[in-house]
Amino acid sequence: MPTVKGYYATENASKYMQQLCKHFGHKIEVSCDAEKGWAAFEMGTAHMTATDAGLRLICEVQDAAAVSAVHDVIDRHLEKFAFREPVKTMEWSVE
Repeated sequence: MPTVKGYYATENASKYMQQLCKHFGHKIEVSCDAEKGWAAFEMGTAHMTATDAGLRLICEVQDAAAVSAVHDVIDRHLEKFAFREPVKTMEWSVE
């Protein structure tokens, strides 16, 4: 199973993580506090960690198609919440 890792450098990591979790919580199971959160997507559960320097995401997925799906759903929504930031998508890697 591929592991998708994402990083978004921002001083607003906690705010964005909480917005993502609240938004996703209308359709899927989520849990979130100021420092950690997770969202149970069909393609895998995304575990998020917010620090003063940025937002980290780790998600084990079934296949390559799911890798693209994670990138798409997170980046599309992050772009909406981080519209004031100079960079609006995560830096992604797959292991």
